[in-house]
Amino acid sequence: MILSTRGRYGLKMMLELALNYGKGAMPLKDIANKQSLSDTYLEQLISPLRKSGLVTSTRGAQGGYELAKEPSGIKVGEIIRILEGSLAPAECVLEGEPECSKADYCATRLLYEKITEGINNVIDSINLQDMVDDYHRLNNNTNIKRRNEDE
Repeated sequence: MILSTRGRYGLKMMLELALNYGKGAMPLKDIANKQSLSDTYLEQLISPLRKSGLVTSTRGAQGGYELAKEPSGIKVGEIIRILEGSLAPAECVLEGEPECSKADYCATRLLYEKITEGINNVIDSINLQDMVDDYHRLNNNTNIKRRNEDE
């Protein structure tokens, strides 16, 4: 499974909003610059996130976007599903699809169900606050390594 640019860029955008949480609305241009992304592409991604209630928008000179709730309250799985849809590896395990006539004896379907369950367990166990914490941990480690190399 490979996430499309929608999923990858959307996660980066949401991480940037989480890093900025509580500091006010953030213009898409600023998010794009900080994450080295296209602001025109982010415009396409922000709409479904806003419609789903994960992001709010503010108009005007001090306008922009911000998370609608705390980073700990937004699961990575929510973001990915909004932007990507289902992450099931095969159509036969998509929710809402009619069950295959071979489902009762299909060993590959069992595998696909396990893969889907595994992916969902991982992406639903991580929230934006976890990503913020990882970001800070990684950047602190990088800064420590750079300081040690300079000494």
